[in-house]
Amino acid sequence: MDALNPDTPPTTIEPPPRPPRVWRFWGTSLWGLLIFVAMFVGQVAVVIYRIIAQGGELSAAGITHVVADGLTISLSVLAGLPMVLLVLWFAIRRTGIPFADYLGLRGTSWKNVIIGLVALGVLVGAWDMVSRAAGREVTPGFMGDVLKSAQEHSALWLLVIAFAVAAPLWEELFARGWLYRGWSETSLGPYGAILLSSIVWTVMHLQYDWFFLCEVLSIGFLFGYLRFRTGSTWLTILLHGLNNFAATLQTWWLAG
Repeated sequence: MDALNPDTPPTTIEPPPRPPRVWRFWGTSLWGLLIFVAMFVGQVAVVIYRIIAQGGELSAAGITHVVADGLTISLSVLAGLPMVLLVLWFAIRRTGIPFADYLGLRGTSWKNVIIGLVALGVLVGAWDMVSRAAGREVTPGFMGDVLKSAQEHSALWLLVIAFAVAAPLWEELFARGWLYRGWSETSLGPYGAILLSSIVWTVMHLQYDWFFLCEVLSIGFLFGYLRFRTGSTWLTILLHGLNNFAATLQTWWLAG
């Protein structure tokens, strides 16, 4: 027998490689909390830097003054993107699944893009009609002040990049990419994941009042459904970016 032959050493059986695994409910939730904290830390670091750069004090009044500044808001939104990407990379690397595959970063058809654009246009248009009928502002009032502040600092272009590119990227990677992927493969299923991730995404927009929060929630439902039906997070990133860009233009126009 070969096993008794000194010239032929016994063959060692290597254990099979660990199969890729998706983070389940609690893993997705805890990593999601860490992702949010990392984003928050990045944004707070920008606020502190701006206070020091302007010679202000690290007090409630100093923070309130700086946070209302358009340039500070732009830089803080931009700072959140690399922090989110970094923690996502660490979390997904442990699963053995490629980064793009885990987050649904795959292309989709032009038909799906058109359907998404039409659906988003109808939804936002309906909310605008309800807002006008109720005698409300079509856009949040503070957004006009933010735009004017950014324009005073010659940073309007930076604000557009932050709102229409950086924010849609990290928000969609977090909500429709990370949260949806993990929660949809639990007992929640796709529709439970759409509901829960949309609620989390809405809570991230507490700077708005109840009316705009309801609108954000409905948009979250639409984006979640499109993520489920197409499997593409790039689609929701595109739609999110176009929606924010249109909202920025609308606010700029209404603010004069």
